[in-house]
Amino acid sequence: MNPEKLAKLQSQVRTGGKGTPRRKIVKSTKPVAKEDPKLASTLKQLNVQPIPDVETINMFKDDGKVLGFNAPRLSANLQANTFVIAGKPIEKTPEQALSEMISRLGSFGPESLSQLAKMAEGMQGSGSGAGDVDDDIPDLIASGEDAVDSKTDLDAAD
Repeated sequence: MNPEKLAKLQSQVRTGGKGTPRRKIVKSTKPVAKEDPKLASTLKQLNVQPIPDVETINMFKDDGKVLGFNAPRLSANLQANTFVIAGKPIEKTPEQALSEMISRLGSFGPESLSQLAKMAEGMQGSGSGAGDVDDDIPDLIASGEDAVDSKTDLDAAD
């Protein structure tokens, strides 16, 4: 092509106007976390109601670790003893969880701190005494010698 002719065509180019395509406006949408419809219908059947103003939830696991939720969405059906926790879990040590609880309870007064100290002592005591559960269960079957002795006592009474 001729450079003069090309320059003439370039000067006539216009943005917008008749016959030019409109520019597409791209909407920046953040991904919205939508609940699964099956989950929502199941929660509706369980009749759980949202509980507002819950700051943290700590769940103490059997392996000694703590599963913590910061700013969770909590729903519950108290009659059925059913709780639903939605949020991102963080695994913590018991020391970290208790230190966070102490810092939160410090504003409520010394009686709440004493209750927390009793709970911490109970946790430490329950970890070492797990094998002592059988001590509380009575023996229902007597040993063989005791059974023979009781039988002979009955025979002598006749």
